[in-house]
Amino acid sequence: MRNVVRVIDSISEWAGKSVRWLGVVLVVQVTYEVTMRYVFNSPSLWGYEVGIMLGSSLYVFAFAYTHRQRAHVRVDIIYVHLPPRVRAIIDVLGDLLVFTPLIILLAIKSWDWAWYAWSTSEKMPTTGWYPPAAPLRTMVLIGFVLLALQGAAQLVRDLHFMIRNKPYD
Repeated sequence: MRNVVRVIDSISEWAGKSVRWLGVVLVVQVTYEVTMRYVFNSPSLWGYEVGIMLGSSLYVFAFAYTHRQRAHVRVDIIYVHLPPRVRAIIDVLGDLLVFTPLIILLAIKSWDWAWYAWSTSEKMPTTGWYPPAAPLRTMVLIGFVLLALQGAAQLVRDLHFMIRNKPYD
């Protein structure tokens, strides 16, 4: 089981680190679009949707990496003052009651969304450029699957700590 958790962690690390360059590309693309729009009064037809695609891909691939780093936003007013075992119990309950069902639902819905886009050759209708929607929707699906896997790995860690009162790694 430790090897499976390590592989999931490695995938999450790779996904997060490999898409960070999209942030640079997104900044360059948005800067270009804003300059063309407001300085030269000549906006591009593709700029808005490319920005959406880049930003969305960056976000969904960073979900699992952020979860691996335990860097998601949380309210720590009470949580940080609790003993580690109590925090593990809270994390397990939160994972089982909220996180896992929600992520499974999102992964299933994103599968439907991506499948529909591929099967119908769906186009993004926001601008007159009409790029295919399937690649972006597939990225969203992959992002939620990676997050679900990382959530399972974290659940194993939390369960181990809750039961044995010592870290998994």
